[in-house]
Amino acid sequence: MKFKFEKLLIWQRAMDFGERIDALAGKFPKYEMFNLSLQIRKAGDSVALNISEGAIGQSNAEQSRFMGYGIRSLAETVTCLYKAKRRNYISDDEFASNYGEAYNLMNMMVAFKNNMK
Repeated sequence: MKFKFEKLLIWQRAMDFGERIDALAGKFPKYEMFNLSLQIRKAGDSVALNISEGAIGQSNAEQSRFMGYGIRSLAETVTCLYKAKRRNYISDDEFASNYGEAYNLMNMMVAFKNNMK
């Protein structure tokens, strides 16, 4: 591992979460390809992208700002999960599993952000 962010457990978990969300979005109806499936994939991927971008920054303030962006992306992903559940694209179990992972990741990210202050 050569980059600082690769050592971060939150980045590793966010990477895994993004892959889970990508696989889940692949089950959505074809007509959602450029709507909800694209939105949830982008939001899910943005969590890890923001963590890594912030970790490369020059200051704790910058890292904290990008962690905030990542937390917002995670909230957007959760809202997309709700939309997918309401539209019956995913099961209650799929929703609960991914919601639980998002909640755990959010708590980790908030704690990490708060430790930078």
